[in-house]
Amino acid sequence: MHLLLIVLAAAFGGVAGLLVPRAVYRLAVEPGEPWRAACPAGHALTGAARGWLGLARCPVCTRVGAEPAAERGGTRNTGRPGPGALPETADADTGSVPTAAARADADAPPTTRAWPARRGGWYGPGRAATAVGAALACGALAAATGPRPELAVWLLLVPFLLVLALVDRAVHRLPDVLTLTLPGAAAALLGAAAPLPGHAGSWAGALLGGLGLGGAYLVLFLIHPSGMGFGDVKLALTLGVALGWYGWPVLFAGAFASFLLGALYGAGLLLTRRAGRKAALPFGPFMISGALLGVLLGGIGAA
Repeated sequence: MHLLLIVLAAAFGGVAGLLVPRAVYRLAVEPGEPWRAACPAGHALTGAARGWLGLARCPVCTRVGAEPAAERGGTRNTGRPGPGALPETADADTGSVPTAAARADADAPPTTRAWPARRGGWYGPGRAATAVGAALACGALAAATGPRPELAVWLLLVPFLLVLALVDRAVHRLPDVLTLTLPGAAAALLGAAAPLPGHAGSWAGALLGGLGLGGAYLVLFLIHPSGMGFGDVKLALTLGVALGWYGWPVLFAGAFASFLLGALYGAGLLLTRRAGRKAALPFGPFMISGALLGVLLGGIGAA
């Protein structure tokens, strides 16, 4: 029974992970820019939930075989021909006449031009990696938590937290549409799980954990605002609710793991000279990873 639960949870994570890159693509915009409503070639995104749910693939581009310049091995399209560019009627990589969708990419506004796979996985191997990561996270949560009511809450939170982590990694920001709604949603879901038999946490502890971790991050933000964004403070509310469910020791462990992972990653960048001491790093992915480790620890300890 436990093995079947793990398999089902991993399958849920894999399917959810396939849908995450589209939301990441739409939300990962610079401050002041509207959320993306078109694919990299300029075609409107349609489908379930007003185009928010679906594979990270444009049906129009798939039909005409158009791909962004970044996927063809070229450079990001700026709408201006580079040195040695071929005439407008020929493709700079193949010498062939470009498709209508490819020409539309050149005329698209900056927010809908070519989206490199490394910044959201709209095309390329990013989709597979995201799906595998989500499947592993959900499977691990099922293995640690077992058939307890709170497992459903953890599984529902995984896709949204994954979106936040990837958006923060891409543009160093955490969208308010998620950070302001997830704390209440997590608290409400755990409140619904608390009366059910077999749960292994405390709803009051979850509420106090959200306030405690959010308050701690707020203090850090006020002390050193250039080293921590206010989006991290809002994200801490959700993570504190999840960690607080299993008690203060788990909350402290998850918070410590976040800073430890961030420090190790930063040290690795310094040692490999890929970043300087003053380089800005997104902290959201480390907060979420540390919280995941804390919840896994809490689920195992409550077994």
